[in-house]
Amino acid sequence: MSYLVDRMAKDSWRMFRIMGEFASGFEMMNELEKPAVTVFGSARTKPTQAEYLQGETVGKALAQAGFAVVTGGGPGIMEAANKGAFEAGGESIGLNVELPFEQKINPYLTKSMTFEHFFARKVMLVKYSSGFVCMPGGFGTLDELAECLTLIQTKKVKPFPIILFGSSYWAGLLDWMKTQMVTGGFIHADDIHLMQIIDNPLEIPAIIKTYHDQTKPDQFKHP
Repeated sequence: MSYLVDRMAKDSWRMFRIMGEFASGFEMMNELEKPAVTVFGSARTKPTQAEYLQGETVGKALAQAGFAVVTGGGPGIMEAANKGAFEAGGESIGLNVELPFEQKINPYLTKSMTFEHFFARKVMLVKYSSGFVCMPGGFGTLDELAECLTLIQTKKVKPFPIILFGSSYWAGLLDWMKTQMVTGGFIHADDIHLMQIIDNPLEIPAIIKTYHDQTKPDQFKHP
C-alpha cells in the first residue's frame, strides 16, 4: 500500500509540473507578434556542413518574409535556422528539451523555454505555427514530421504546408511511402500530397506566405 501511495504522490507532482510547462509555454507563445514557421532538423549538423548553411538561409528568408522562426532551440540545424532569423532581425524562438546529451540551447534566440517533457514541447512547436519545414535529421525529426502529418491527416489541425527540404534526403522516404504505405492501403494516395519536397530554400517563404494570404484569419488558427 505504501508503494501505491508513494507512486500516486509522485504522479500528482508530475501532473502539476506538466501543467506548469503548458501554462508557461502558452503564455510565451501567445506573445508572438508574427505568424510562426517551425523548422525541424538535426542537432548533430556542424556549422561547416552544407545543411547548416542552408538552415541559416531558410531562417533568414523566413524572417525577411515576416515570419517568426521556431525551432527546438538546440544546436545543429536548429541553431542555424535561429541564427539566420536572429541576424536578420526577426523573432527567433527556441523550445529546448532537457536531455543528457546534444541538446544545449543555442545563443540565437529572442525567446526561449526549456521543457522537461517532449510531448508538452511538441504541442508548442506545432500549435502556434503556420507552416513546417523539415530539414535533414534523425529520429527526432522523423517523429516531428509524423506528428504534423498525423494531425493534419486526422484534421486535428488545419492543412498547413509541410515542406521537406532536400530531395536527396527525403525522396527515398516518399518513394517508400508510395510503394509500401499507399500500395498496402495504410494511407490514402492523397496523403502524400500533404508534404512537398523543395531544394531551393528561398522558395520556402513564398509557399507558406501564399497559403497564409489565401486563408482567412479565423481559419488560420489551430483548434
